[in-house]
Amino acid sequence: MKRRGFTLVEIMIVVAIIALLAAIAIPNLLTARRTANEAAAKATVRSLSTAAETFATSHSGVYPAAVGAGGLLDFISSAQDYCADVGGGATPIQGYNYRCTMTPGGYTFVAEPMTPGTTGNVTYTASTGGVITPL
Repeated sequence: MKRRGFTLVEIMIVVAIIALLAAIAIPNLLTARRTANEAAAKATVRSLSTAAETFATSHSGVYPAAVGAGGLLDFISSAQDYCADVGGGATPIQGYNYRCTMTPGGYTFVAEPMTPGTTGNVTYTASTGGVITPL
């Protein structure tokens, strides 16, 4: 009688190879996720800053005092999502917390990682004038 199938040693070798490949791939995937979160945060802060500067250009140098209708929302539709808690708490989106401080004389947008080192490493800040500063 001839037996067909794999021996225990062969199966253990295959499992060890799969575990080795997973150990190599998972850290790279986490790094890619963190990099994507940082890129999205920087792009969001840039978009919010551009919208505020565009608003000021259209309104004789006066920056929007609020996010809602008649304010920043008129220039960027996602402003309400990212700046829901204007002047207060933070809005968590894609691994980053966003804080927006709006006054008629200027603005400050801050994107900071929810879990530094895991969801992102860089805090982005944009203030009046449109300068984005990574911290």
